[in-house]
Amino acid sequence: MYVAVKGGERAIDNAHQWLAEERRGDPAVPELTIPQIREQMRLAVNRVMAEGSLYDPDLAALAIKQARGDLIEAVFLIRAYRTTLPRLAGSLPVDTGAMAVDRRISATFKDLPGGQVLGPTFDYTHRLLDFALMAEGATQDAPPRVGEANPMEGETRVPHVASFLNRDGLIETADASDTPPPDLTREPMELPADRALRLQALTRGDEGFVLSMAYSTQRGYGRTHAFVGELRIGTVAVEVDIPELGFAVEIGEIELTECETVNQFKGSKTEPPQFTRGYGLVMGQSERKAIAMSLVDRALRWQELGEDFTGAPAQDEEFVLMHCDNIQATGFLEHIKLPHYVDFQAELELVRKLRSEAQAMQEAAE
Repeated sequence: MYVAVKGGERAIDNAHQWLAEERRGDPAVPELTIPQIREQMRLAVNRVMAEGSLYDPDLAALAIKQARGDLIEAVFLIRAYRTTLPRLAGSLPVDTGAMAVDRRISATFKDLPGGQVLGPTFDYTHRLLDFALMAEGATQDAPPRVGEANPMEGETRVPHVASFLNRDGLIETADASDTPPPDLTREPMELPADRALRLQALTRGDEGFVLSMAYSTQRGYGRTHAFVGELRIGTVAVEVDIPELGFAVEIGEIELTECETVNQFKGSKTEPPQFTRGYGLVMGQSERKAIAMSLVDRALRWQELGEDFTGAPAQDEEFVLMHCDNIQATGFLEHIKLPHYVDFQAELELVRKLRSEAQAMQEAAE
């Protein structure tokens, strides 16, 4: 006999208290502060901001602390908080060409104006545990930089690498439209989606999912072969147009990661042979996500470029866009752990009835 287990507010309050104790951990260990998380776990903070669609390092750090390091739960907290905020104005499109770059590399052109800027990256580190970081109270000073800190320092504009190909007409021209794109945070997803809406979904999609889709295209499920035309990380100005003043006012700066891939394209019935683009733009330093996003963006463009649909998951707009959101996925997945006593009782009775009918048929046959 299966019966429903009943609980109450006292049990829930105790669960909350236990959660608070687990979050704090050993009281003998100093508690993490929001500035510590913000400054020393910056990549995690960046991911929460990007997937939560809210640029606020302090709130993202708070969400990470509250969620005990569960980044998807932290994203959930940020998105929930975001819905309570009033929208005072809309910013103008940011100009990534005027980005103050901390990192700028290209896999297609060795010699760039100003040179390649490696910036802070794990790319050239040995994946060996640094046990010096475990030393109590020890501080590890960064080694002095050799040569110029940033060869692009002082530049007001950093030209995009794709513009070099564009001079010779070897790459498709970038789309230019004055029509405001739909806002995925205020309007539900509708399919088929235009490219602007797809990019919004991908930039706030789960990094692991977008990464797996991108990896699938590299393994042949999407018929795209990409080069990183340019990957840049830096800060850009955010401006708001003030109608009363008649001009735009800078209200702050945000850190962005931008990736533009150059892809082989043999041509189609509607387009000549040329290079095509994939694009990724993510809040904070999140280059893995930006690269993955650009690969998936290119795979989803098969129809507008007149390519054949090969059945690859990364080419399927509905599959990608309806499954990349980790908050929707988490909600649907975790709801099955909630009480389903009535549903289970109904299925239990159905299975018993089917078994009884099958046994009766077997006995009649004998």
